[in-house]
Amino acid sequence: MPPATPPPTPAPSSSPSSSSSGSAPSQSPPQSPSPSPSPGVLAAFEAAKGFMPRHEGLALYAAAADAARTGLPLLEVGTYCGRSTLLLADAARAAGTIVVTVDHHRGSEEQQPGWEYHDPELMDPEAGAMDTLPVFRRTLRAAGLEEQVIAVVGRSPRVAAVWGGELGLVFIDGGHTDEHASADYEGWAPRVAPGGLLVIHDVFPDPADGGQAPYRIHQRALASGRFAEVSATGSLRVLRRTASAPARTE
Repeated sequence: MPPATPPPTPAPSSSPSSSSSGSAPSQSPPQSPSPSPSPGVLAAFEAAKGFMPRHEGLALYAAAADAARTGLPLLEVGTYCGRSTLLLADAARAAGTIVVTVDHHRGSEEQQPGWEYHDPELMDPEAGAMDTLPVFRRTLRAAGLEEQVIAVVGRSPRVAAVWGGELGLVFIDGGHTDEHASADYEGWAPRVAPGGLLVIHDVFPDPADGGQAPYRIHQRALASGRFAEVSATGSLRVLRRTASAPARTE
């Protein structure tokens, strides 16, 4: 999907006035800075093929750094050429865990020949089909992150059907039809551990801004009662699993 326009930077608040007694104005407690990727990985992210803008990437990294503290794997649905994978892998490396990526690497609907986001450089002439896997591998290797990532090449619902463990984070950024987005949500949302994070990309409440399938699974997650929204940055939504019982997908 095309990168969303970054939100405007909020204007700084005015300084608090002193009280009539002359006492010093109250001060808000300092806030810890958001975690950020290493400079080399951030540069690799910005150079990689893909559609996620920087401000959403930084929000994804912060979520990954939070979730990685559980020690559980992080999982990405929809890898493309590895732009967002770099940020997940950098956070995983810092915490001593791993990232699993799930993608058939044949491109989503809008990336096929004749469609708006088709990149002819990603065509495999022998197969006559898209193949993003070689570029993905080169992206990881150039950033020194191959050891942090397990790439599963296959369709998301089939992989989810045989997946047995809990995950600290699930990032859904695969096919954007209702069929594919719903299958990704139904297959992977129940795998998010209590306290873990479900992250959904390309959530556009206004249909004029983009397709509605990711927005609809975002609404399903909230309606399930098993997830609460933590943050919204551009089209990226971060939700935390709030219950210990298996997540409902209806």
